[in-house]
Amino acid sequence: MPRRPDLPGAVLFACGRNAIRSPMAEALAERLFPGQIYVESAGVLKGDPDPFVASVMEEIGIDMSRHAPKTIDELADSNFDLVISLAPEAHHKALEMTRTEYIEVEYWPTMDPSVVHGSRAQILDAYRSVRDRLRRQIEERFGWAPTAPD
Repeated sequence: MPRRPDLPGAVLFACGRNAIRSPMAEALAERLFPGQIYVESAGVLKGDPDPFVASVMEEIGIDMSRHAPKTIDELADSNFDLVISLAPEAHHKALEMTRTEYIEVEYWPTMDPSVVHGSRAQILDAYRSVRDRLRRQIEERFGWAPTAPD
C-alpha cells in the first residue's frame, strides 16, 4: 500500500518503561498503517515485558513476543517526525529532544493499567481499556479508515 502524503513518515510512541502503553501503541499503529508509517516505541527507563500486554494484544491477533523494552536513549535512530508521549516523564523527555532535533510532540495522557489491583479479570479489563483507547486515538489522529474488500 502506498504511503499517504498526509501521514508522518516516522512516529515514536514513548512512555515510562516501554512495557505497556508505548508497545501497545506501536503494535496498533503498525497494524492499522502497515508500510505507511515507520513506528517505534521506547521508554524513559527500561522495563520488563508485561504478560498482561501480551494477553490483551493476543485477543486482537497481535503477537507481542518479539517486543523487548528499550529506552529512548537506546534508539539507533532518533529521526522521528512525531513523538507521541503517553506518560508525564516521557513527555518531558520528548520536549528535551526538541532542543536538538526538529520533532513535533504530542502528549496523550494515558493511564498506567499496572496500578490497577483486583482480580485477574479486573486487571485485564484495565489493560483492554488502555488498548482500546489507544486504538481509537491512533485511528482518529492518523485518519484510519477500513479498506474496502476486493
